[in-house]
Parts: sequence; C-alpha cells; structure tokens
Amino acid sequence: MGSQGNVLGGTMIIAGTAIGAGMLALPMISAGMWIYWSLLLMVLTWMLMLRASQAILEVNLHYEPGSSFHTLVQDTLGPVWSTINGLAVAFVLYILVYAYVSGGGSTVQQTVMAVTGNDPGMMGSSLFFSLILMACVWWSTRFVDRLSVILMGGMVLTFILSMTGMLSQIRLPVLLDLGENGSGGGAVIFIWCALSTYLTSFCFHASVPSLVKYFGKRPADINKCLRYGTLIALVCYVAWIVAADGIISRGQFKAVIAAGGNVGDLIRAAGSGIDSSFILRMLEAFSFFAVATSFLGAGLGLFDYMADLCKFDDSVMGRAKTTLVTFLPPLLGGLIKPDGFLAAIGWAGLAATIWSVIVPALMLRASRKKFPAAAYSAPGGSLTIYVLLVYGCITAVCHILFVLHYLHVRIGLPHIRFSSSRSVDREDFFMGAVDVFRDARPVCLA
Repeated sequence: MGSQGNVLGGTMIIAGTAIGAGMLALPMISAGMWIYWSLLLMVLTWMLMLRASQAILEVNLHYEPGSSFHTLVQDTLGPVWSTINGLAVAFVLYILVYAYVSGGGSTVQQTVMAVTGNDPGMMGSSLFFSLILMACVWWSTRFVDRLSVILMGGMVLTFILSMTGMLSQIRLPVLLDLGENGSGGGAVIFIWCALSTYLTSFCFHASVPSLVKYFGKRPADINKCLRYGTLIALVCYVAWIVAADGIISRGQFKAVIAAGGNVGDLIRAAGSGIDSSFILRMLEAFSFFAVATSFLGAGLGLFDYMADLCKFDDSVMGRAKTTLVTFLPPLLGGLIKPDGFLAAIGWAGLAATIWSVIVPALMLRASRKKFPAAAYSAPGGSLTIYVLLVYGCITAVCHILFVLHYLHVRIGLPHIRFSSSRSVDREDFFMGAVDVFRDARPVCLA
C-alpha cells in the first residue's frame, strides 16, 4: 500500500482535513485586529502548525507504517500523556460536533428565510440538520464516505464561485477601514483572543500517521503533501478573510456578534454588500456544505471513538447506542445554547493545542533521545521543540484567561484610559472592537 501513495492524493487529504466549517469563524474572530494583523497571524499559524506536523512525521518514521497517533504518544510519552491526549481528542470532537449543530442550524435557518421568507426557527433548523446527518452516520461508514465526496465536491465548487464573486466586489475603503469612522486598521492586542481559533483552522495532525501508512517510509513525498496541503488551506483562508473584510465593514461586524455571531448572521451581513443574488446563494451553499462535511467528519471520528471506548458492536442496536452517546450531548447543547458556534470553535482550539502542538513537541524531544539516528529530521532542529511549546502554552493560557475574565486589553496600550469598575463579556468585547481604538472608551477583555 505504501508504494501506491501519490503526492496529489496526499495533498488533498491534508487540505480536505484542514479546510472546514471552522474557517467561517475567522472573519468574526478577526474583527478587532482587522486585515493586516489577521493575515500576519494566519501566516504565522500556518508555519507553526506545519512544523508541528513535521515533528509528528519525524517521530512516526521510527515506527512501522500503520502505527496510530495513540501508539506514538503511548510509546514516547507514556500512559499519562496518552490519557491526556485521548481526553483532548474526545473533547475536541464533542465540542466541534456541538459547533456544527449550532452552525448548521443557523445556515439552514438563513437559507430557508432567504428562499421562502419564513423563519423556521433556530431549534427546528438545528434539529432538522442534525437528525438527517446523524441518521447518515448511524446507517453506515460507507454511506458517510460517499455522501462526503458529494458534499466536498459541492463545497469546492461553491467556494470557487462565491469567492470569485465576492473578491470582485470588495471595496478598498471597507477592506482597509478607511471610511469616515474608520481607524485605518485594527490593533495587535486582539491577536491574543484569536490564537485558538486560528490554530483550529490548521488541525489535521491526526492524518500524518495515515499518510505514513499510505506512502510508507517516504519522508520527502509526505513532506510535500504537508507543505502543499497546508498551503492550499492558507490560500483559501486568506481569500475568505479578504473577501469578508472587503464587503462587511468593522461596524457591521459589531452587529453580527451582537446577533449571536453564528454563520447565518455572517451571511446576512455579507448579503448587504453583495449586489448579486447568485453570489449570495453560492455563499449560503458553501456555508452549508462546509458545516455538513465537517459535521460528518467530526461525527464519524467521535462515533468510532465512542464505539471502541464503550465496546458497542456494529449491529443495528449497537450503532443506535453509539449514535445516542455520540450525538445526544452536543445536540442538547446546540438546542439549549444555539448561538455557541464562535465560542465552541475557540474551545476546540484550546483542546487541540494539546494534541496538535504541545504533544508533538514533547514527542519530538522524547523521540530524539530514544532514537538518536533519524532518516528524517523536522526543520529547525531543537529550536522547533521550544518554539512549539511556547506557542502552545501561550495559546492555551490566553484562551483560559480570556474565558475567566483575566485577560485585559490594557496590555500594551497605555494610551487608552480604562475604568477598573467595568467588566464586559465576550460579546461586549467584539462589539467594542472598533470603538475602543477609535474613541478610547473603557473596555475590558473577557
């Protein structure tokens, strides 16, 4: 099997795993720092996450093709880190399924409203979206495989059509924030809140052992797949951020966040700046395909994980039990808190930091002690280990401080006057993302 691997196929595996519904959150989480800092952070995240995948590749090549990510962690770091890694993966999958329940319901609601003029309600839309895809996962993995191919084809087509149309309609004053009330750009301080969401956009690292199994011990070809696949994802993300920032003004993003910050809210805001109904329909279709594909991918991964953990068999009743254990918690969460898409993507990034950045760095260090001679070495030498550890720890700490209301925007901004008596939540932060740097009003980052 290893001799049959080809670079194009491996590249598509990496790009397809990385690109998904999480990218829909990028313009919203970037509203404070705006276009310049957004693009800088995107390139930096791409470089670091690529290095993390190359670290896994170096470790993986010391083992036989087919060794799982779990095996690598267990053998290099021991049972404690193996347990931590397993819990982090399970948490990421659960929180992502919840995010896709929320985002899928919002997309269905927006589409039905645009086509029929009637509002089906967020709860009904989320139930419809989730139950249909849950039934697909319950039916069989083969059915999910075939459906995913169709959805991926639709996502690629609608992405190309929608991005081509949106990029042709961007307005430079909006993109550069040069309007009457514009500030000419965002502020670097808002990078700290976006770290975990940007990290999530490049999470594909569990696919590295699959590539080693697919190619065999051919590090040069696998490395090409990692570089080209992540580069495709980078180009898509940059196009999406530029298109969104060039059509939706910073002031409009405040309204998007105030409305809940969900996918449908973003599409409605984009619709006000797009003068073509066809482009808008393509954007709606792309959003649906992206969320549906991601739901199936994360849902199937979690389904198999829980089936193995709970020892459920593959019979009709066994799959029904696994379906309930897999999907009922995130479905209930999506119905109770329907507008949690943006926050859930951030939490997923926090947990993903463990298994996609910190664990690979620790494995690389342990592997180099255990196997002094290596056929392939990740670029950067020992510096790669420490840079990844610092990056992972900063991302995790920033997100935790952000959630616990301890991270303040006063850091590095002595020219802004703050009131110690005022504290605002996450929504207030985004709503004030524009005004805080224009009017120096008191804002505290939750």
